[in-house]
Amino acid sequence: MYGRRRVAVVVPAFNEARLIGRTVAGLPRWVDEIIVVDDGSRDGTAAVAHSTGRSGLTLLQHAKNRGVGAAIVTGYREALRLGVDIAVVVGGDAQMDPNEMDRLIEPIAIGAADYVKGNRLVHRDVEHRMPRPRLIANRMLTSLTRLALGRGDFGDSQCGYTAISRSALLAVPLDRVWPRYGYPNDLLGWLLAAGLRIAERPVTPIYGEERSHIHPITIGPTMALVLARTWWRRRRATRQARLVPS
Repeated sequence: MYGRRRVAVVVPAFNEARLIGRTVAGLPRWVDEIIVVDDGSRDGTAAVAHSTGRSGLTLLQHAKNRGVGAAIVTGYREALRLGVDIAVVVGGDAQMDPNEMDRLIEPIAIGAADYVKGNRLVHRDVEHRMPRPRLIANRMLTSLTRLALGRGDFGDSQCGYTAISRSALLAVPLDRVWPRYGYPNDLLGWLLAAGLRIAERPVTPIYGEERSHIHPITIGPTMALVLARTWWRRRRATRQARLVPS
């Protein structure tokens, strides 16, 4: 419970047996529900998550890998079913500091935002903490996302550390959100289309034992498709708005 708000943490995980236990065990005790979504892992991720014994733990499993976006949506649907007020996404790779979770929740709890993203790129030590290839890629994708969305106020489009209100989840067509890499960019487009308020808060970039499941060769075409789709939806909505008689 955060104030009077019931909070769920959605943990998407794919082959994270080495780190999922640390991730789940480190979540704040005031979290009401922990929803781990095992996205078709083959390394015993689900068993390790279950072994933590955390109260309020729900373990969901995809029979095959469907993508991080699909795993998060599965978790969001469960959060709605459980009746929580705020859902936070924390990756299963221990890259997100659980002690910074309240930064993301607070703007929603006080009614100042509907969706809050972490921003790693404003951290003063980001040049040293984040591997340079990832830093360059994150900055480039953030710039392209700004263009696609027609908004220049997003500082870290790829950060997966987020919080969302129940009302925002109900306003977004979850079944139409991009299921794989590119999910956060696509979701931003849907949130803006629904007229929801988006905020960012600084978070610490953490890199260490995690293994990336991103294939560099496929990132370019995938992101081009996602951002083009997002841009086209915005353009079409703008044109339709102009056709509405005043």
